[in-house]
Order: sequence, then structure tokens, then C-alpha cells
Amino acid sequence: MTEMYTANPTAVSETPGLNSTFLDSEFRYVLFPVVYSIIFLLGIFANLYVLFVLRCLREAKAMGEIRIYMTNLTIADLLFVCALPFWIGYYSRKGHWVFGDFMCRLTGSFFFINTYSTILFLGAISVNRYWAVTRPLDVASSDHRRRGIIVCVVIWALTLSMTIPYLTSPAINTDNNFNRCFEGYQNQTVSDKRQVAVTHFLIIGLFFVVFFLVVVCNFLIARALLTQNPTQSSTIMSRKSNRNASFSSKRPRGVKRRALQLLWTVVGVFVLCFLPHHVVQGLWALAVLQIPEGWGHVGWDENTRQVLNDAHQVTLVLMGLNCILDPVVYYFATRKFRKFIMAHLKRFVKGEGCSQTVTSQLSMDSRNQSQKLQGDQEPGED
Repeated sequence: MTEMYTANPTAVSETPGLNSTFLDSEFRYVLFPVVYSIIFLLGIFANLYVLFVLRCLREAKAMGEIRIYMTNLTIADLLFVCALPFWIGYYSRKGHWVFGDFMCRLTGSFFFINTYSTILFLGAISVNRYWAVTRPLDVASSDHRRRGIIVCVVIWALTLSMTIPYLTSPAINTDNNFNRCFEGYQNQTVSDKRQVAVTHFLIIGLFFVVFFLVVVCNFLIARALLTQNPTQSSTIMSRKSNRNASFSSKRPRGVKRRALQLLWTVVGVFVLCFLPHHVVQGLWALAVLQIPEGWGHVGWDENTRQVLNDAHQVTLVLMGLNCILDPVVYYFATRKFRKFIMAHLKRFVKGEGCSQTVTSQLSMDSRNQSQKLQGDQEPGED
């Protein structure tokens, strides 16, 4: 769990021989309720609207592989958003959980599921965009929805299996009449603390594997787009249609710009929301756990430990921002998504839902999809 081991400064270990004291960051009891309230309001609106748009695209038979990833990512974001009122109440009470052990385990698991399913789905989107740029003929002439469904099932299975230990084990620890939810582990044995540390480092390792994949894929996408010229695009398109080739040659600059915007958006979400937390997480876990000797023992002074704990609280806030930034990724990820939003906003004042004109046009585009090559689709887009 990403936020489960922050402790209370007045707590002293009741386990003989451990003699541990623990940190707290008082500013979090103001910061978290305020920021989480904003994220809740924006996140619930943005993600419900995304689901509305995706439903309309599905009705227009415009649901490709990337939109399958977007739908599942939106569901993961909504799980986190729905858990926020409980965490707002928790931090408003200075770290006292009043909702019962089951809700502690459930809402904490939602936090974990959102974080790591988001990381994996963004990784899948990056790989999808890499294939779209480097293998345009295959992407333009194929339907990969089955592959998208299989990838989503694997991601959910992996994330949920990692969450099982947190759902099946007690999560509340009592500390000075405070019920700490996934916190206050100061009374654990040395072996339990080492197990906690190992779990953290395994999760951190998983993150950096996916982060490396995202960086490499997006670097290769950027290199392919920046080295491509209109002549190359037109030559490829002329194999299928002179009309398509001429159309493609008129649009490469805008196409590249939008594809690069998606690249920077995906990498930006990783760097802003997830990278700081996973850089700090390992050091913070060792500082808070205070393993007395052997593996995992560190000799940092109180000031260093306090700085790490304060930094950890800030990174948790940054991680929560992902559920309102993911819709920005969707906007740049697919042309049909942008097209629908712009058309729908123009009709919003009329109180219309899924515009028949918009969905009909998208349905027509979908029927013609198999006849279009990459230049007509825009490189790196569905």
C-alpha cells in the first residue's frame, strides 16, 4: 500500500527491544482534506463525462483498442475518487479512522488499485501508440479490440492479486486512542518490518520497469515522428490511394504536433504523479520502519527522517492528481475522442446528449476505417 506506514510522533513501541519513535507531518491534516476535496469534485465530473463520451463512441461503433484501455483506466480512477470522502474524513480527524476495519481495507485497496492499474494502463497506451506509429499499415487495417480486452484482463488480474493481502489482513492499528488506517506499524516485530520493506521495494521495482518501458516507447515514437518527412508519408500512402497520399501530405505538421502532445502528456503524468513518490518511497519506508539492525537498518538522524516523511506526504498528494489528469491523456490519444468532445460542447447549451449527428458521423468513420491507412488516420491516433 502506498500510504500505509506513516506513524505518530508520540507513539513509542510496545514491543520490547525495538525502542522506535515515529514521525508525523502535521501539515497533512490540512493539505489532504483540501486537495482531496478538490480532486473529488473535479475527478467525479471529469471521469463520469469520459465514460459518457466513451459510451457514445461505443454506440457509434468507434471503440478501438485504445478506447478499451481508456474505459478501464477511467473505472480505476472512479474507484479512487469514490474512496476520497473516507480519506478526507480520516485526515480531518487528525488520522483517526471511524469507518470500521473493512472500509479501511477496501478504500486503501482502491488507492492501490488506482495507482498501479493507472501505471499499467498508461504503459499499454504507450505501447499501442508505438505500434500505431511504427506499424501504420497493420494498425489501419486491423481490429485489435480482442488484444485490448486480453491486456485489460491481465492488468486487472495482476493488480487485484497484488491487493489481496491488504483486503484479507487487518488494517487498523490502535495508537494512543487513534485508529490508524494502514498506519501506526510501530509495534510490529523486526521480521514483519522487513517484510513490509521488501514489499515496498518489489512494488517500486515494478513501477520502474513500466516507467522504463514508457520512456523507451515514447522516445522511439518521438524519433520516428521527428525523422519522418511528408515525402515518406506520401510514398507509403500512394500504395493504396493517390487521394490519401495527397491528403496526408497536407497534414504532417499538425499530425506530428498532436502525436507529440500525447507523448509529453503521458510522460508528464508519470513524472509529475508517480515518479516522485517511487523515488522517495523506498527511503521513506526504511526511515519510518526503523529496523534496529541488519538488513533494512539505516542510521539517519531525526531531521533526515522528518524531511523524508514530509516529502512522502507531498508525493501522495501528487499521486492523487492522476485521476484528473488522465482525461487530458484521452484528449490527445484519439482523434475521435477530441472530435466528439468539440462537437458535443457546441451542442451542450441545447441540452442534447449523444448527438445523433456526431455518433452517425463517427459510425460512418468506423465503417470506413478498414479502407483508411495511417496518413488518413493521423499517425499515432485511432
